[in-house]
Amino acid sequence: MPPIPELEAIRKAQIIEAGLHTIARHGCANVTMDDICKAANLSKGGVAHYYRSKKELFKAVFNAFFDQIFQRGRETMALYDDPLDQVLSFDWLYDADDPDMEIGYPLLFDFMAVSVRDREYREIFHDWIGNWVGLLSSALEKGIQRGQFRELDSLTTARTISAIYQGVATRWYLDPDSHSRHWAVDSFQNAIRGLLAPYMNDKPTSMQR
Repeated sequence: MPPIPELEAIRKAQIIEAGLHTIARHGCANVTMDDICKAANLSKGGVAHYYRSKKELFKAVFNAFFDQIFQRGRETMALYDDPLDQVLSFDWLYDADDPDMEIGYPLLFDFMAVSVRDREYREIFHDWIGNWVGLLSSALEKGIQRGQFRELDSLTTARTISAIYQGVATRWYLDPDSHSRHWAVDSFQNAIRGLLAPYMNDKPTSMQR
């Protein structure tokens, strides 16, 4: 009997969801294929039909989650018309009550750890960062076209902005007693505004949705 595409998609989503929560809770080094089978309520054969190895499954889990977060970032930016507002729209990254962040940060830091010694994981990280840089760069390019920013290297500047967000997030998540949400939001906004200040033309922004 040929595979049914709808059922295949449901099963894959079921496995990925189980992988997201299991890896976030226990970490890559402590999770086995058996753990994910149990979490997905599927047999070993059922999981192996879609993912032949632990590494293949883990890569799919990380890619799926990064795609989900990237899509959320794209949708959040689309709520704003002003390019500067778009670039500053990622305060949700510092919301401890956000379900995506509750899962996302353990996944991200675990992923970064395994990427240190694994080129395949590092390539996923490279692509993920590239997506963020492209998203931020597109907002900067729009600002240049509108005359809001004077000429700047949008790609290099977007890389710096992405690094600001990631650096602030690391301090906020790993040391919340000394780095509150208020500190995180103020820090990334002040850093990005300061970075862009030499390129700004006199044009107010509203930060209104």
